Amino acid sequence: MTLEHVKLIQLPKILDERGNLSFFESNNQIPFPIRRTYWIYDVPGGEARGGHAYHSLQEFIVALSGSFDVILNDGKEEKRFTLNRSYFGLYVPKMIWRHMESFSTNSLALIVADQPYNETDYIRDFEQFKQLH
Repeated sequence: MTLEHVKLIQLPKILDERGNLSFFESNNQIPFPIRRTYWIYDVPGGEARGGHAYHSLQEFIVALSGSFDVILNDGKEEKRFTLNRSYFGLYVPKMIWRHMESFSTNSLALIVADQPYNETDYIRDFEQFKQLH
């Protein structure tokens, strides 16, 4: 995969004076069925998360609160996405190296994936990742 396959997706936004609502659904706003959901929070200042790619897993990342940067690399080029609105999500296909940094205070990252956790799907060495491209 290349960075051309990465998509910043605007989610539905239902405006209401009592508070807004956004959502996403499997195979509708995101291009895969949801098999796993997890969230990242309480990240200490200056820390980064991620630092890996997946052989086959796809993810969709949303900043439910606060902001953070998602840095993606396809082995040839790198691109930074700042997520700071809960009605935008980032689709990251398989074989894209990713890490997250610059977490604001009280930020909350929601990630949904098309597969359950599987340690053998991870590529944790960047040089090995580049050789697979």
